Amino acid sequence: MRPIVIGCVVALATAACQGTQAQSSSALRQVASIPLPGVKGRFDHFAFDPSTQRLFVAALGNNTVEVLETAKPAHFRSLRGFHEPQGVAFITDLGAVAVANGDTGTLQLIDAATFTTRWTIAVGSDADNVRYASSAKRLYVAAGGGLYVVDPATGKSVAQLAMDGHPESFQLETAGSRLFANLPGLFRSQVIAADHASMKVLARWPTQDCGGNYPMALDEQTSRLFVGCRRPAKLAMVDTRSGVFVTSTDIVGHPDDLFYDESRRRVYVIGGDGFVDVLARDSDEVKRIGRVSTRDGAQTGLWVSSQSRLYVAVPERGGESAEVRVFEAANQTR
Repeated sequence: MRPIVIGCVVALATAACQGTQAQSSSALRQVASIPLPGVKGRFDHFAFDPSTQRLFVAALGNNTVEVLETAKPAHFRSLRGFHEPQGVAFITDLGAVAVANGDTGTLQLIDAATFTTRWTIAVGSDADNVRYASSAKRLYVAAGGGLYVVDPATGKSVAQLAMDGHPESFQLETAGSRLFANLPGLFRSQVIAADHASMKVLARWPTQDCGGNYPMALDEQTSRLFVGCRRPAKLAMVDTRSGVFVTSTDIVGHPDDLFYDESRRRVYVIGGDGFVDVLARDSDEVKRIGRVSTRDGAQTGLWVSSQSRLYVAVPERGGESAEVRVFEAANQTR
């Protein structure tokens, strides 16, 4: 991959200049690309099977889930029978993949070995992000009207956390019992803190000057939440004990996925404006240390910490086929 060195005069023409020069990144380098021939439209979220080292990619615009081998890397199979697949979660103890269908408002459980459907249930309109809590053995799904809880073993809905709107990204504590959800209202954006056992709202934190909050990542050890906003494009850090927004910094436009690399104390932000921003964290300060180019519309992916790799879905554009680009994180330098 060519290094990107763009002066602000040029970058302004491509909406890439945000007060600094676009940089090549020694922190994150492309090591592979997995072609997705024939896959059309935009992508949504990913899931990873640690036992087979396979990725499951929601190809929303293609109505398929693409299965990729990361060890080779290569495209393995295209799964059909979905309706705008958006959220995907892997359930290790059941050897299954949960897929949220936005068009039908359903959650579908797929066997990870045979790729057959075990069950499908209705949840809520525009079913989107999915998370699996292994300790509680429950699936959590974001959809119109709030968060829905499903027992993956039976395919039964067991609880709901009602919200005034459609939650976007949400994160579950593993050591604690809280969850945090982004609620990006048109005029009032907020972060919801709730108890994921009782499914009761504990607090509502206004996002202040960080509107359109979509992606989110959690550093549970230090009680910090990272929130990606679109109005304007900023990354905010929130103290989960108090709800205080402790700092913010400019990021790539139209962020839809972000991930926290705990071992390197970095945040990776994937933005639809065609870049991945790499931000270094020093206590409660965050600054951009690198930027790598993708393609317009590439806004989702997955950080796989066991591989030290970031996977980014790149849609078909201008005669170039869709692909998943593989980036490797460099070791932390001091």
